[in-house]
Amino acid sequence: MALPFDGDISKFFKEDAPKSVRKAIEDAGKRDILSDSYPYEAEMDKDAYEDEIEALQLELVKLQANVKETGKRLMVVFEGRDAAGKGGTIKRFRENLNPRVARVVALSKPSDREQGQWYFQRYVNQLPTDGEIVLFDRSWYNRGVVEHVFGFCEPEQRQHFFHQVPDFEQMLIDDGIILKKLWLNVGRAEQLRRFLKREKDPLKQWKLSWIDVEGLRKWDEYSAAITETFKCSHTDHAPWTIVRSDDKKRARIAAIKAVLSDIDYVGKGNTGAPDGKICGGPDIWDA
Repeated sequence: MALPFDGDISKFFKEDAPKSVRKAIEDAGKRDILSDSYPYEAEMDKDAYEDEIEALQLELVKLQANVKETGKRLMVVFEGRDAAGKGGTIKRFRENLNPRVARVVALSKPSDREQGQWYFQRYVNQLPTDGEIVLFDRSWYNRGVVEHVFGFCEPEQRQHFFHQVPDFEQMLIDDGIILKKLWLNVGRAEQLRRFLKREKDPLKQWKLSWIDVEGLRKWDEYSAAITETFKCSHTDHAPWTIVRSDDKKRARIAAIKAVLSDIDYVGKGNTGAPDGKICGGPDIWDA
């Protein structure tokens, strides 16, 4: 079976990955790799996870009914390193919701026309209307991180973005939109393990892009860009919630709880606060 991108991910693993990363992957086998600084020594028990995720998805259904009835407008921004689990987490958010109420936005690269518009314009077109939940699989924060790391924008454009983004998000909130910003973060060894798994799985190879391949060599550049993005966009009115996602099961639960805990809706159960060991502000982010 031919591997995507001529097997460059496997080549990176064999030839360029730090020795500590290679050893962690070789020792892990099929298990998630929990970084040395991760606060748990083992993955969450599968049965406990399934019980908790089912209860939380019931709460999401209640939230959906309230959003539809009251006309709330809710948007959740999912950002994070490649392979941090954004897609899987969004799937668990949405899998029991009505697609007419809850939709996912995953925009492709901007067209020539969009490149000539105000940077936020194409995202404005996707904002929720009354009674709608919108889940952004990546967002305007592309400019703060990916576009910067790969040279897709000029430094002046990025600084202009950082100047505008707090006011842009303040306008959304002032207009009544409920905005939640989630950043999923994964350790370097676990990220590469997930890429290797995708590379060999014909059902998941479509998830890989050349940016993923090239990005493996730009870990430090990503880290610096992420740090600066938090510094410029973590505000009182639109704070970041960081979710450490080495363990995908714990991360999905923490992400759902982070959204549910801040919103009132009819029949709300005791969802509990997200796990503070893996979910919090930028101070828990591990580069």
